[in-house]
Amino acid sequence: MPSTNPHLNRVRIIADYQFGKGAGEAIFPDNVEFQMSSTGRVRQILLEGKRIATVRAQDGVLTLGIAGAMKLHGFLKFPQNRVVVNSDSAPFVAKGKNAFAKHVVEADPDIRAGEEVMVVDENDSLLATGKAVLCALEMTAFKKGVAVEIRNGIKTGDKDS
Repeated sequence: MPSTNPHLNRVRIIADYQFGKGAGEAIFPDNVEFQMSSTGRVRQILLEGKRIATVRAQDGVLTLGIAGAMKLHGFLKFPQNRVVVNSDSAPFVAKGKNAFAKHVVEADPDIRAGEEVMVVDENDSLLATGKAVLCALEMTAFKKGVAVEIRNGIKTGDKDS
């Protein structure tokens, strides 16, 4: 059911488009707060002082904070929107280091380059959130290069809050 808050409706629609039907309500409860830009647009979405997501100014796409990634991780079933890295690289990714293709064990086949993704370990524990540099097929086939540019690691928290 749509909210009476137009900003909440907008970010929920963006999340549904970006992550699948129902993701908007799963990520953004009714009590979220909005930080606005100087031009009056939604910039950041906060819940209890923690950044859930940011609306990227150049294209209107959501970039997830750790709090938002945790909510999305709980909502989406494995392997949706996930890049799985091996146990060797998991501690580094959790600290905010990029995920390299040679460490990718598995990836959601629907992932395309440029999309916002969650990076998990082989037990599906959330490690980080970031932007896919390669599509899923390339992530698993390539042995060199960055697969996901990590924005926020679970151990470092939000860098761009």
